[in-house]
Amino acid sequence: MEGHMEKQPLAREKQALGKGLGALFSSLPASGEVQQLDVKRLVPNRHQPRQQFDDASLNELADSIRKQGVVQPVLVRRSELGGYELIAGERRWRAAQLAGLSTIPAIIKNVSDSEMLQLALIENLQRQDLNPLEAARGYQRLMKHFQLTQDEVAATVGKERSTVANYLRLLVLPDAVKTALAQGALTFGHAKAILTVSQPAGQHQLAQRILDEGLSVRQAESAARTLSGRRRRLLRSPEFADLEERLRQQMGTRVNLRGRAGRGRIVLHFFSREELERLLDLLGVSAS
Repeated sequence: MEGHMEKQPLAREKQALGKGLGALFSSLPASGEVQQLDVKRLVPNRHQPRQQFDDASLNELADSIRKQGVVQPVLVRRSELGGYELIAGERRWRAAQLAGLSTIPAIIKNVSDSEMLQLALIENLQRQDLNPLEAARGYQRLMKHFQLTQDEVAATVGKERSTVANYLRLLVLPDAVKTALAQGALTFGHAKAILTVSQPAGQHQLAQRILDEGLSVRQAESAARTLSGRRRRLLRSPEFADLEERLRQQMGTRVNLRGRAGRGRIVLHFFSREELERLLDLLGVSAS
C-alpha cells in the first residue's frame, strides 16, 4: 500500500503534464489579479532552461516596452526570502529593467517546486528562441524528473516525437561541439550532420571544418558522408532510397540500408534504452 501511495504524486504530475501548458496554468491557484511588483523584488527562476539571453533581442524588446509597456504579465510565486521568484517571463523582466521600469505587471501563483519546474520547462520549450542545446537539456529534465517517455514529452510540448529524439541526441556530442552549438556558431542542422559521424574525433574534425570553412548544412552532410566512408557502402538506387525513407517514417528513427550486389543489411539507430525498447516492440521482439 505504501509503494502505491508514493507513486500517486508522480502519476498526478504526469497527468497534468499531458494536458498541456494552458491546463497547467489555469489549474494553479492564483493570488488575486494582475499586480504591479517592484522589479528589484523579483529573482530569476532557478529552473530556467535558458542560459543565454541575446543582448540585441533584449534591447529590441526594451524599446517596445518603452513605447507600449509590458503587454503580457509575468508569472511569479512568493519567495521564502520575502520577494518573488519568476515562473515565466524572465526575458520580459530583464527587458523591463533595460527600459527603465521600476515595476512590472505580474500574476502571483501558488505553486510547488515540482509545478515550478513543469511550468518553467514547458513554457520555454514551447517557444522558438531557445538554442538547440538548451532545448535538449529541457527535454532531458522533463524525462528524468517526471519519468516521461519521449512520446509523452512530445505530446506535452506540442512537438513530434522524432523532433524530441533529435534534440536529445545532441547531448552525446563532444563538449567543444556543444559549446559551439550553444553559442550559435553551429546550427541544429549542422549538429545533425555531425551526429552521422560515429567517432567523437571525427565529429570534432567535421565541426572544426564547418567553422573554418563556413560550410552550409548541405555541405556539412556531404562532408560527413565522405568522412565516415559511407558513400561507397550505402545503397543508392532510387528504389532503395525510397524504401529507406519509408522505413525511417515507419520506425520513427534513422534507418540506413547498406550493401551491394543483392546483399546488405538494414541498420536501425537508437539513442536511449527507451527508444531501443520501442523499436523492439515494433519488431515484436521481447526486451527480456
